[in-house]
Amino acid sequence: MKIVLGADHGGFELKEDVKNLLVTLEYDIIDVGCSSTDSVDYPDFADKAVSSIIDGSCELGILICGTGIGMSISANRHFEIRAANCNSEYTAALSREHNNANVLCLGGRVIDKELALIIVQTWLRSEFEGGRHQRRIDKFSK
Repeated sequence: MKIVLGADHGGFELKEDVKNLLVTLEYDIIDVGCSSTDSVDYPDFADKAVSSIIDGSCELGILICGTGIGMSISANRHFEIRAANCNSEYTAALSREHNNANVLCLGGRVIDKELALIIVQTWLRSEFEGGRHQRRIDKFSK
């Protein structure tokens, strides 16, 4: 599975930690930046990342900014994207199981590294349940 990663300056350090985890777990990674803690604009990196999902070159994405809010708002402007800002294992699991999220958003300044890595693993292990959840997703995906 190929996963695209993107972050702004507030999420750069956590992005690097997540990237290391994903490489260890043998996922294929595309890192669209940023490449330092120098100030950048999160919408630029959200757009780069979701383009890889929309064009089919990546199946899933992980976006990280200071709170995860900006990245989730930016990513969700695209109707093909279902980005979920998660801060616990529970929200990560349900974002996939009930909402079929294809982008995980994290806040590099609001959750610690250990929890973030657990959230990533939970999110990747979780699968969409379909059924009544698909009916609901269909209502906002047309």
